[in-house]
Formats: sequence, C-alpha cells, structure tokens
Amino acid sequence: MSALFSIRKQTIEPLKLARLAIHIEQEKLREIVGYQDQTLTAHGGFNRIDFLPDGTIDVAPVFSPLLPKLQNHLMLFYTGHSRFASDVAKSKVVNFKKNASRLHRLREMVDEVTDRLQRGEKEIFWFGELLDEAWQLKKGLSDKISNDSIDEIYSRAKQAGALGGKILGAGGGGFMLLFAPPELQSQVKSALSNIPKLCHIPFEFEDHGSHFLLDREHDFTLTKLHSPDF
Repeated sequence: MSALFSIRKQTIEPLKLARLAIHIEQEKLREIVGYQDQTLTAHGGFNRIDFLPDGTIDVAPVFSPLLPKLQNHLMLFYTGHSRFASDVAKSKVVNFKKNASRLHRLREMVDEVTDRLQRGEKEIFWFGELLDEAWQLKKGLSDKISNDSIDEIYSRAKQAGALGGKILGAGGGGFMLLFAPPELQSQVKSALSNIPKLCHIPFEFEDHGSHFLLDREHDFTLTKLHSPDF
C-alpha cells in the first residue's frame, strides 16, 4: 500500500496505513488474520500496542536502556516451513473460550514486560524466561501452532543454551525468535546447523515503519484508488 501511495505522490499516516491493510485482508480478501502485523509494520520501532474493544488501536513507544542488550540476546531463524496464517488463526479463534486462562496470562505478560523494560533492570535474562512461558501458552491455543519439526528446533536450541523463544506470527512455520546469551549463540547455531532448510537471519530493531527506500520519477499513471474512510 505504501508503494501505491508513492505512485500517487501521497503519504499516509502509519495508523491509517495499518487500518487500510487490515481492511483489505479481513474485509476484501476475507482472511482470518489479526491486527498486530499490519500495525507493527506500519509504525516500526519497539512498541506496546493495545487493541481496545471499541476498535481503538493505541500505539505507545517503549523506551528502555535495555533495548541494546535485548537486541544482542536475540536470534532469528527461518524454519524453512511456510503456512497459511489464516488457517492457523482460524484454529485459534474457535478455541478462544476454552483458552481464556491462557489468553489472560498472555495479556498480563504485556504489562510485566513493559514495566520491567522501562524500569531498566540490570539483567535481561528474565525476558528469555517469559518468552519461554509465552511460547508454551501459545502452543496450547491450537495444535496447528507447532509441529514435530518446530519442537525439535526449539528443544535443540534450549539444550544449547537458549533460555526461550517462539514462532513469530500465527504459528505453524515461518520464523522462530530465540533468546540466548551472546556467549552461547555460536553453540545454538552449531546445534541447529544440520536441520534441513533452517537458516539464521541476522537482524536489528527497526525504528521506522513502512517507508520509501526509492521513489523514482515515473512516466505512467495509475487509476485513482477508491478506499473507505479509515
């Protein structure tokens, strides 16, 4: 959507961009997906995001002296397995009532993590432990979130020194985020090195959301887009 607005030589506010993406996925494509990915991608940065019952999306940047240390403790791996996020999300939605206690605990952890990051505690290991707890809770939401391959990756990583981790997004495949002390990360990579298709992806926190890297002059026009008022 950012590229289309660029063609029109227009800009769009992050929240409006997120709502437009959500509208297209949920209302036009009829996909069962959440709100988090679109909101995070549009805004960038390290944020606490609250999705309120009235439809309000509240994005609050989290400032913490621990963020550089947190960055150094995180590792990202592509599992080599793709999935349809809507299929996994659908399996979670039908079990919402049954999983109320898990969902409430996951919600409580948002307050805990935000508070401890902003307090700037000396150590950061607690983040890995909470990440592990969150992953166990998330796995309990649906049998489609994990599988034998993902469980094997996670088990090997923990045996090699990782304190916690999780599959990003809906689950079932995609990317796995791991928390491991910097001095043990080479051991973690070595323990995972012979898993087919698994790939370590170096990354850094990104302060900017969706934005233009290159905006060349163009000699074509695009029919005016018609979008609802978000």
